[in-house]
Amino acid sequence: MSKRILMVEDTEDNRQIIRDLIATTEYELIEAADGAAGIAAARAHRPDLILMDIQLPVIDGYEAARRIKADPALRHIPIIAVTSYALSGDEAKALAAGCDGYIAKPFSPRQLLSEIRGFLS
Repeated sequence: MSKRILMVEDTEDNRQIIRDLIATTEYELIEAADGAAGIAAARAHRPDLILMDIQLPVIDGYEAARRIKADPALRHIPIIAVTSYALSGDEAKALAAGCDGYIAKPFSPRQLLSEIRGFLS
């Protein structure tokens, strides 16, 4: 059974980059374009990993991560923040919100894949 990754990302270009990257792997990709849809998709699909943008419409990635981690049925799912917020303190803020990993955009596809495999192996 292939592992499922939920990508919560509002920018189509970024979604396409991750889509192309995941297409080269054995993983199945589920997509959501805003924080609220991301939480709903996490509940519906129970993914093995979540890639969470931080700047999202409706509910931002910090709040979406907090809500997912507050749900006993979902709290075990690792969340990697994938964000253009790369200022000092942003990684700590993402981790404090419940994210388990942090990758700054623009990211190297190899780096992202390595991070994904680290959580899913």
